[in-house]
Amino acid sequence: MSSTTNSPTHHTSTIGAIGAPSRRNTELALLVFAVVIPVFAYANVGLAIDDKVPTGLLSYGFGLALLAGVAHLAVRKFAPYADPLLLPLATLLNGLGLVCIWRLDQSKLLQSLPAYFTAAPRQLLYTALGIALFVAVLVFLKDHRVLQRYTYISMFSALVLLILPLVPGLGANIYGAKIWINIPGLGSLQPGEFAKIVLAIFFAGYLMVKRDALALASRRFMGLYLPRGRDLGPILVVWAISILILVFETDLGTSLLFFGMFVIMLYVATERTSWIVFGLLMSAVGAVGVASIEPHVKSRVQSWLDPMHEYVLSRQGRAGHSEQAMQALWAFGSGGTMGTGWGQGHSDLIRFAANSDFILATFGEELGLAGVMAILLIYGLIVERGVRTALAARDPFGKLLAVGLSGAFALQVFVVAGGVMGLIPLTGMTMPFVAYGGSSVLANWALIGILIRISDTARRPAPTPAGNPDAEMTQVVRPS
Repeated sequence: MSSTTNSPTHHTSTIGAIGAPSRRNTELALLVFAVVIPVFAYANVGLAIDDKVPTGLLSYGFGLALLAGVAHLAVRKFAPYADPLLLPLATLLNGLGLVCIWRLDQSKLLQSLPAYFTAAPRQLLYTALGIALFVAVLVFLKDHRVLQRYTYISMFSALVLLILPLVPGLGANIYGAKIWINIPGLGSLQPGEFAKIVLAIFFAGYLMVKRDALALASRRFMGLYLPRGRDLGPILVVWAISILILVFETDLGTSLLFFGMFVIMLYVATERTSWIVFGLLMSAVGAVGVASIEPHVKSRVQSWLDPMHEYVLSRQGRAGHSEQAMQALWAFGSGGTMGTGWGQGHSDLIRFAANSDFILATFGEELGLAGVMAILLIYGLIVERGVRTALAARDPFGKLLAVGLSGAFALQVFVVAGGVMGLIPLTGMTMPFVAYGGSSVLANWALIGILIRISDTARRPAPTPAGNPDAEMTQVVRPS
């Protein structure tokens, strides 16, 4: 039942004794589609490659449905008023990613590589662990505002996670980037994926306390509010940390992600456009400076500027040169508008990076421009629902945390998609939920779990005032 307030400009929905609708049935219906679509894609790949339905179709469909069902039951039990779209969208991306990774495993070219490159079974295991972590977040994080108590502990934890890849004997240099650590029995782990969540908690707690001071401006210059000198300290520290990451770990993507997330949250907290301008200028200065002196980053920039030249040098056996950027562009061109069809492309020519850094090129070739736009639209919807959660949050910490997590997710999609498509230099990061990588899957499922917890708090009906027997109805604003 709905009614409007006396003000013609403010609209609220009046929830009676039955309470606000939880939208859990809507989520369940969407989850059915999120499972059925990857199952059909799985069958399509098998028919295209072997002219028969793959033998693992039922087990894959049952496994994905079971994982989605467990996640749904956890949301229904522990976050009944959460956003109904976040879980189905993440499940759909994860399911399509599993199909694409399995499709690449069937390639004769990749089958000639060591057994380590057979990635689909491990990715399914990582997905199960990611769902378990998602459920753990909902079970143990009863209120997201508890995280505010650990603001400075989060800062220390994030620094530890970022330093771990540089520890001798623990860190691993893989294809020029020092962003992994070796864990016996588990392989490599990328701590930066988890650091983005911990840093978002620190930034949200810090900016909630300091936003008034950061919003002050000492003077106005060319239409911009210039911040006071002492207020530039926090952004200069984060900028310096980002540059150090870029120098010592030779990882452009992680630096851009962390600094960009901080600038986005700073802008939301202060509503000062000048911070955005300063952030863009500082990131440009830092990236150009490091790219001119650091060999690995410099080679990434050269490959971006002239991928065909790098391809020719790679074919000639010149060390340090890669043909992947050019192969990815050819894959997109081969796909055209509608794609070659599941299992009928040749993006496996990218070899070892086909299922991780360059998996978007496989979607581009086999699903075409239409498929890539659909994938990016799903990512956009996740970001949109995260921002909507921030707008609906009732506390400033929740608003900043939701914006920070959504911004980090959006930036990661941008730097990966932009690198594969040739818009920016390659970063070496993985496409969330879609690409092969245990760290990425675990961290992004935890990210979705925190967003669902914040949205549950934001959408939950306000309690009826105690001691008022006449209060039979409660007016709450329901985000769509």
